[in-house]
Amino acid sequence: MLALTAKALYTPLEKIDGPLVLIDEGSVLKLGPQAGSETPPRCRIRDFGDCILAPGFVDMHTHGAAGYDLMGGDPDGQTAVNTFLVRHGVTSYFPTTVTAPMDKTLAALEHLADAIESEKDARTGQAQPIGIHIEGPFLSHTRRGMHPPENLQKPSLAAFEKLWQAARGHIRVMTIAPELDGALEVIADATKRGVCVSIGHSDADLDQARKGVSAGARHATHTFNAMRPLDHRVPGIIAEVLTNPKVSAEVIVDGIHVHPSVVQLLAKAKGVESTVLVTDATAATGMPDGRYYLGLVEIEVKNGMCLHGGTLAGSVLTLDRAVRNLMDFAQWDLQQAVRAAGLNPAKTTRAQNKGFLQVGADADLVVLNSKGEVQATVVKGVISQ
Repeated sequence: MLALTAKALYTPLEKIDGPLVLIDEGSVLKLGPQAGSETPPRCRIRDFGDCILAPGFVDMHTHGAAGYDLMGGDPDGQTAVNTFLVRHGVTSYFPTTVTAPMDKTLAALEHLADAIESEKDARTGQAQPIGIHIEGPFLSHTRRGMHPPENLQKPSLAAFEKLWQAARGHIRVMTIAPELDGALEVIADATKRGVCVSIGHSDADLDQARKGVSAGARHATHTFNAMRPLDHRVPGIIAEVLTNPKVSAEVIVDGIHVHPSVVQLLAKAKGVESTVLVTDATAATGMPDGRYYLGLVEIEVKNGMCLHGGTLAGSVLTLDRAVRNLMDFAQWDLQQAVRAAGLNPAKTTRAQNKGFLQVGADADLVVLNSKGEVQATVVKGVISQ
């Protein structure tokens, strides 16, 4: 049994001063103020002093890190990514595919399903993949970004079934352009299977976006990026994302993908309940400038920007940096910002026992100083620094 103490704890909805967290067999056994609480005998105690305990971060959109792309199927690469992410406060994540030839995509889904199943009950102290996010192939040619046009497909139930079977049911998020022929049927089918359908890489007008939401979509992929721009007379997809309280919105807060003032606009529109921080990180994350791969596409990284043919292609952002940037750009406090990196993505993806600290939840925590810098991470009760 392990006991954690610190200056404060964010559940994140509630702040507890001088907390005591008891952990047993990877789960939270007891949580509350330390004052008046007894620590069981033979319990290991770890005091984090003036630090703050918060739910571990959940990244629902990441392609890789530490020199490895998650579609590569390399076990060593998977371990390197898991190790890198946990150093930045991420305890759970959704490895994300990019558009590729169908056979390559199906093989990648099988490898990712293997990783999820093999690590489900592991207690290694590393970040754990808990579901797959498929970004493509059902995307708009007009707003495809770096996704290869020759591999984009018209949405169909048959194509989605192939993806679903290869992933052995581990698809938890799907990005799709709702205006495409066949998209509404696929959205409805995926929603019935428990998938968080996310509208993105889309040139949808307002009516098309609303039809996608009515069919079951409830999230937006890297809001503002790879979307029809907001127009005050023909508002399009972004107006639906910003005004519909049923739609959560992910945003890449690196200061490159979205201007800080527009991040502030999104944060005000979606609020602390529906703003979701993601990284859209690539293999280049944590690495020096150079050339890397995003799926099968070569990208060039220079001065913090990932580019393919002059188009932004992912990022080198880490989720802890995104938390600090959100505090700066939107003038949110740390308690609000960690919610956007933990509870909100967990709620959006319906990840069980993640993103909220309570009795019975997984003992996934991030230990932060007052600036939001990671001091340690706890995954299922195993401390990693």
